[in-house]
Amino acid sequence: LTRKESQLLSLLQQNPGKCLSRAYLLETIWGYTNGTKTRTLDVHIQRLRRKLGPDKGRHIVTVLRAGYAWQETPGISRVEVQ
Repeated sequence: LTRKESQLLSLLQQNPGKCLSRAYLLETIWGYTNGTKTRTLDVHIQRLRRKLGPDKGRHIVTVLRAGYAWQETPGISRVEVQ
């Protein structure tokens, strides 16, 4: 994993079941300010899922219009949106 992918994975895993907003992830990992238009996060999530493989990659859940979350048990869509 790249450094940014490792940071992203670690941040998601430290907050299981909680939706981390796009703005929060972009600011925390890349230093982007709120309102920055970029696909960086989406590309990194896609690459991370691919590298984790079909089983582990399913742990990363997309929360539509909100952000991303780490699910301990894939397939159970119970995510806390903050």
